[in-house]
Amino acid sequence: MSRIAESELIINERGAVYHLDLRPEEIGGTVITVGDPDRVKEVSKYFDKIEVKRQHREFVSHTGTVGKKRITVLSSGIGPDNIDIVLNELDALVNIDFDTREIKKELQSLNIVRIGTSGSLQEDIPVDSFVASTHGLGVDNLLNFYRHEQNEQEKELLQSFITQTQLHSQIGNPYISSGAASLIKHFVQDFHQGITVTCPGFYGPQGRVLRLGVRNPDLINRLTDFRFGQHRITNFEMETSAIYGLGKLLGHQCLAVNAIVANRVKKEFSKDGKAAVERLIVRFVEIFSENM
Repeated sequence: MSRIAESELIINERGAVYHLDLRPEEIGGTVITVGDPDRVKEVSKYFDKIEVKRQHREFVSHTGTVGKKRITVLSSGIGPDNIDIVLNELDALVNIDFDTREIKKELQSLNIVRIGTSGSLQEDIPVDSFVASTHGLGVDNLLNFYRHEQNEQEKELLQSFITQTQLHSQIGNPYISSGAASLIKHFVQDFHQGITVTCPGFYGPQGRVLRLGVRNPDLINRLTDFRFGQHRITNFEMETSAIYGLGKLLGHQCLAVNAIVANRVKKEFSKDGKAAVERLIVRFVEIFSENM
């Protein structure tokens, strides 16, 4: 196997991967990602024990145990560009030998779960409810920098999206990737399910208008109206498709669950989004303890 150069995989003076500042022994088999660094402690307070605490830039991580299960919660920051760092470095921690700088012969699959916030794109998905993403549909172009193929169902979904919305000529080359069925099956009760659109920004890319006009003033309607069989677009945010796409390419099991803090169709915003996120964290820990 070829050795990975120092310029490509940066390992710091304590033997930790560069951005996350974590060593291979410092993460669990399940990794929760949250956007907000302050949310890390709101998750880890439900751990039975915290063994490791690290922080470098916006990447804060706590590793500990829930029962006998080892788990890490890590802040990713906002957007698909940060997810590119997080997913690649998490994979390096378990699948690259830091001493030899070679890919391991036996690869490990992590469970990677995003717990975040999002905006609903359907009138019947109210603020303060929860969504588990069956697919991540990216209009951010991140996955297009990697060699990737989509399965037949994903190809059909994507082609239908392109045909129905006619957005591709204005937003680049969209892609779609499914979440891990082995994880999604546990998030049915109390959860809406559907396709999550991932955008590269919060304002124009999500159809918000302050002082600048947008190229797609009817973006919300086009996304809301999309249907393909039983599939519809439930929400959008800024990370899920990157997690699903890179995670699948790297062989990890990925899931995104979001608390809905805005309903873009009804133009409503949660009066207590923090409480909704807290309930989502509690629900996740319950499911993790019992089923994962």
